[in-house]
Amino acid sequence: MRLHSRLVTALSVLALVGLPGPAEAAGDTWTVPASAWVTISGHGYGHGHGMSQYGAEGAARSGLTHRQILDFYYPGTEWGRASGRVTVLISADTSDDLEVVARPGLSIRDTAGGDPVTLPAKGASRWRVAVAPNGLNRVSFKTDHWRRWRDLRGEGEFYAGGDPITLVTPSGDRAYRGRLRAVAVAPGSTARDTVNDLAMDSYLKGVVPLEIPASWSTEAVRAQAVAARTYASFERINRADGRLCDTTSCQVYGGYGAEHPASNAAVDATARKILTHGGAPAFTQFASSSGGWTSAGSVPYLAAIEDPYDDWAGNPVHDWTTRLADTAIERAWPKVGDLTRLTVTRRDGNGDWGGRVASLTITGTTGSVVVSGDTFRSVLGLRSTWLTFRVTKR
Repeated sequence: MRLHSRLVTALSVLALVGLPGPAEAAGDTWTVPASAWVTISGHGYGHGHGMSQYGAEGAARSGLTHRQILDFYYPGTEWGRASGRVTVLISADTSDDLEVVARPGLSIRDTAGGDPVTLPAKGASRWRVAVAPNGLNRVSFKTDHWRRWRDLRGEGEFYAGGDPITLVTPSGDRAYRGRLRAVAVAPGSTARDTVNDLAMDSYLKGVVPLEIPASWSTEAVRAQAVAARTYASFERINRADGRLCDTTSCQVYGGYGAEHPASNAAVDATARKILTHGGAPAFTQFASSSGGWTSAGSVPYLAAIEDPYDDWAGNPVHDWTTRLADTAIERAWPKVGDLTRLTVTRRDGNGDWGGRVASLTITGTTGSVVVSGDTFRSVLGLRSTWLTFRVTKR
């Protein structure tokens, strides 16, 4: 693995063994007057674990291959292979049925058993699976109104012979590769979730361009493809139901409509490649920008390392500043009353100001609260926890 020479510092060793870094020796307490502006300056965007996406582009522009990029951001991992299928809960379909646009070659399969059955034309514009009054899953088609076709013993699953299927959702139509399945929200429930069942790399084609610009350097997009494939492989094994989601809680997935030729090529070029640790898929978290240091995560290969690649001219969040009125913090933590003091009590020890904030105390006229850096960032909508303050009167 290539390591930048500046990475071997006392602070990086401290982070690698998982110990918290010190709070800044001085200047980590700010007095806040009765009416004040709190200017927050910071580095990076996101949790900072694993690969920086802006850093991957900076590294690619510096001549690194996707393998070198991934070896840098996930030290101690090995290369492996994965394939198979994934299932994804489609969050946009909030209705209690599964409805798709009619098209040639559309088939339905009863999950209780049997082969897929090609659906007849019948002048249908749409097909759906919904729970009927008799409690069975009923397949219906729409002409001038909905008409019953047949009932199923199990749940229904639409196919289209490898072609995309257009799902009808309350927020609009969306196309997906693979199969679309109606799944009971809970045993005995008449409500149905929509689940997309498809090949791993077909899934990735709807992920990669939503996680990184497809127009970026080829090696950066390839690095994202491998990181995303690895992350999906990890989640597929470690989630209780084996099902992924399509939001930032997993990876953003937009289906066929999100695909881009350049990112599709990156997925194809890295087919089946993943990173492993201990013989299993690695937990390859990634974030928009490290700000110049990644942060230690929950596993050894998510180490805190100095990142020289994140700082390039096209990264607008390597450094950032925002200004809040003191009242914004008071509204977020009303227990403190009129804000009088901000005190950072612990940082991770890496980089400017002592690194990312791990803990801080917010003090006011009626009390104080201790919050984590992650909570502070989340509640106030900040880009990262690597931050410092400047207080001025309003």
